[in-house]
Amino acid sequence: MAQTTQDYTKAMQEMFAKLPFDTKVFEDAFRAQAELSEKMTKLAIEAAEKSTEISAKWTKETLEKLADMTKAKDDPAAYAQALSEFAAKSAEMAAENLAAFADVAKKVQTETVELMISAGQEMSEEAREAMEKANEEIARAMKSASAANPAAKPAAKNGKSGK
Repeated sequence: MAQTTQDYTKAMQEMFAKLPFDTKVFEDAFRAQAELSEKMTKLAIEAAEKSTEISAKWTKETLEKLADMTKAKDDPAAYAQALSEFAAKSAEMAAENLAAFADVAKKVQTETVELMISAGQEMSEEAREAMEKANEEIARAMKSASAANPAAKPAAKNGKSGK
């Protein structure tokens, strides 16, 4: 026995085609979300690139200092001096690089907040426009409904309740 399943795709497409709503709103919302996602992704990638550059530079400088420290020395005290200099330079590099990472994080945070504020303003404007359009459509519908049913006006004026 072969069992067949009903294809609901066509039925859903037909149903949505008969619904009276404007898909432009959904398309615009999708487009706005995609643009925001693109901007946020670009911001994240730029931050990752900058962080990678900082890390690579830090690693290279550390390896150079390590190479200097491990060179053969004539005096045993020179090894202690080289280790001391390496530790001091490492601490200095750490402070500089952590400050650089903090600058990247601060920039990302600032730009993210700016993007979110901008997106919020755009959404507020779009919502305001949608509400104005809806109000206009409701007013038109009410006007055409009252024009189509003139008998409703005298009943309301005469105080008849219909009981």
